[in-house]
Amino acid sequence: MYFDNFEQLGRFFLELGVTRAFFKPLSENDNTKQQIYLGSSFQVLQQIPFGTIREYPENKDPNYKASVDFWWINDHGQTSHAPNTQLILYTRYPEVRLSGFLSNCPTAPREHLQPLKREERASNNGKDGRVLIFGICPDNKVYGFLAIKNSPLAKSILTALYSEDTGKTIQEFPIKGVSDTDKSELINRLHDIVNSGWHESVRLDINGNIRLYKASNGGGYTLEALFGIIPNGIAEPDFKGWELKTFSGTRITLMTPEPDQGFYHEVGAKEFTLKYGHDAPNVIKYFTGTHKVNVQNPTSKMTLAIKGYDLQKGTINDMSGGLYLLDNNNNPTAIWSFNGLITHWSRKHSKACYVKCKTEEKNGKIGYVYYSPVYLGEETDLTLFLKTMQSGLIVYDPATKVLLNAHGKTSIKARSQFRINFANLENLYERFYEQNV
Repeated sequence: MYFDNFEQLGRFFLELGVTRAFFKPLSENDNTKQQIYLGSSFQVLQQIPFGTIREYPENKDPNYKASVDFWWINDHGQTSHAPNTQLILYTRYPEVRLSGFLSNCPTAPREHLQPLKREERASNNGKDGRVLIFGICPDNKVYGFLAIKNSPLAKSILTALYSEDTGKTIQEFPIKGVSDTDKSELINRLHDIVNSGWHESVRLDINGNIRLYKASNGGGYTLEALFGIIPNGIAEPDFKGWELKTFSGTRITLMTPEPDQGFYHEVGAKEFTLKYGHDAPNVIKYFTGTHKVNVQNPTSKMTLAIKGYDLQKGTINDMSGGLYLLDNNNNPTAIWSFNGLITHWSRKHSKACYVKCKTEEKNGKIGYVYYSPVYLGEETDLTLFLKTMQSGLIVYDPATKVLLNAHGKTSIKARSQFRINFANLENLYERFYEQNV
């Protein structure tokens, strides 16, 4: 089997179950010694699926690493696992590189990914004619194929697909019948939902059964139910790579990750709230308040801070840092590590769709109406989130309470919310635009 053009490779990707694909023209420095450069920001984490992020602050060049379930394809259509493949996230620059992609893999094109001898190197390090193509499956398996220099496949990609104008290191590789299908299906579904008018407030249970839902936050649950999405709290997009967000006012909840370090993480939300919460009607303790970076909240007497982030350079300079909630004595009470935030934001917010809704009562039942246009955000990374938070446009707005149940025992409802005004959403994405449905 030999691929003469990108259409042939696209058809083979379909046979393997690939639903998204990307390509990167390689340079001389893209080799097994210097690794393969994937981009100058963490946006690539939205394109290449990765495993648990691990910290390596002790390295000469501190970095994060994350495994990739990577499989090489050879010219005969054979595939084999490259078990040591990983992404390396260098925070100082920042940039992302692919490493470990040749070892213990019989189908790896190792002869074409070796460092060049000095006499073989060109005078500059521009594109050298090789093209690396990534095929992504729904189960996060990543297939790789290397189109070698002067091959018909490489020429067809560089001639018909590659564009210098985008400024992107990794670009979309079209798969006939798949490319842009997910976005089209999202828009078509939203068109039907918007034009259907009123929808009774519901949510899906763990088994996918429709249940009536009476709480005031039913707009998001109802939209998810209309898409067939079962609420699960997993940091993954809701619908085919798109995160669905509803809003009825000006403020939008971006994400709700729990702290992964500090007192809150050590003792849990209940003990944290009993210690730092305030009294409120019908609850034992309530922990609320709008917390902005470097501004003490008058209710909690706490201050939110970002530690280890260089605002001017837009880079992480201390891997042990993150978002810190500091008490009146400057002691950290809750910490969201950069490690956890990179994972959460990259996986769940790579592409987001914001849908306006309104609560309406009909025949004594609560329901929702959804509106066009919707708003789509694409191309983001954690540094945009941190920059927007540093400016005070994103706030930590918790709503955690300790309740007394009917049996006389206490229970906890934890809600760690990071929120932003709708007018400021564009600060989080390279592309933010309206879409009529």
